[in-house]
Amino acid sequence: MQATALVHEAWLKLAGGEAQPRWNDRAHFFAAAAEATRRILVDNARSKRCVRHGGELERVDLATLQVAAPVADEDELLAVHEALDELAKLDARKTEVVKLRFFVGLTFAEAAEVLGISEATAKRDWAFARAWLYRRCGSGESAGE
Repeated sequence: MQATALVHEAWLKLAGGEAQPRWNDRAHFFAAAAEATRRILVDNARSKRCVRHGGELERVDLATLQVAAPVADEDELLAVHEALDELAKLDARKTEVVKLRFFVGLTFAEAAEVLGISEATAKRDWAFARAWLYRRCGSGESAGE
């Protein structure tokens, strides 16, 4: 999904039908933006896997053929999504740090400010969450196992 399309769709989800969306503060806005972005990406990944949308066929995106770096596939995104849901049950703040960094692209300083924590705490949370997610996603486990 292209970044522009993702931002537009996220804004439509955030704004809804309201003329003037209301958020309590920056933290509330960024949390909502991260969650909206996450849900859009997961829904997009799920729809691509559906058989009725050609899920059994190999997809080739002409725009990405010239890119040297590999792009994460839908299975990986869905695994991260499931793992984030599990991490949220253990530690919601660490999950929020991941969402703000991964889905919104905030720096440590920005994420810390949004969450009302120190930058050092945001870095520790990020390090823990990355290791936890890597172990969870890299081990081949799934929620059903």
